[in-house]
Amino acid sequence: MESNSATAYQETATDRVITKKELNRMAWRSFFLQASFNYERMQACGWLYSMIPALEKIHKNKNDLAKSMKMHMEFFNTHPFLVTFIMGIVTAMEENKEDQETIRGIKIATMGPLGGIGDAMFWLTALPITAGIGASLAIEGNILGPVIFLVLFNIIHFGLRFGLMSYGYNTGVKAIQSLKENTKYVARAANIVGLTVIGTLIASYISLKIPLVVTAGDAKVALQADVLDKILPNMLPFGYTLLMYYLLKKNFSPVKLISLTVVIGIIGKLIGLL
Repeated sequence: MESNSATAYQETATDRVITKKELNRMAWRSFFLQASFNYERMQACGWLYSMIPALEKIHKNKNDLAKSMKMHMEFFNTHPFLVTFIMGIVTAMEENKEDQETIRGIKIATMGPLGGIGDAMFWLTALPITAGIGASLAIEGNILGPVIFLVLFNIIHFGLRFGLMSYGYNTGVKAIQSLKENTKYVARAANIVGLTVIGTLIASYISLKIPLVVTAGDAKVALQADVLDKILPNMLPFGYTLLMYYLLKKNFSPVKLISLTVVIGIIGKLIGLL
């Protein structure tokens, strides 16, 4: 099928001109993906800024360069930590002088799935795990807790950001099929691990105790220790967490929930319930 002249490049030479140097420059620039974030084109400015080292190396024809830059200023939005995967693929396509409609289609097809995978992988998995490790050390008095958290999290972050740039470029469009086949499995696995970690953090770091003791003759039964925790350990912290989640879904702001928690804690202490 012939390319539309309006979306095809004038210069058709497909020499391999991109080196590791350009890929690394693009990866470093990708840290500024959301520096010019706006609600009209989302990450488009940051995306173009990151792509410029490759585009300038590929398009020696000024008209082609202008056409490519204009196209890359269109709406774009994906997970900022995984964006280099798309950059690598698009760079390979630009180097091969693919039709702009094809490049545009690949961007649109990949930015959505990677947004979902990134949320599950980082915000529900990597962040809770590494933050939990750092927080546990800090609570025990280790001043290196925050440092360990940052180091562990950014080993994953930097490794993926730079690794996916090379992988996307070297595999090109072939990586799309692999992404489509494995997206649901990666997202599901990450969600399971993330929810498991969050459940552990709830039991470990949320403290909610009721000192109420029920007396029946000579028998004394502690409501929480002897009843509730026998049914489900840490039932009260779990229930309070579900309440906060429910209220968030009802559009309660975090500030209101923090204030509510403080009020409940003060009143509960005064009346001897907590």
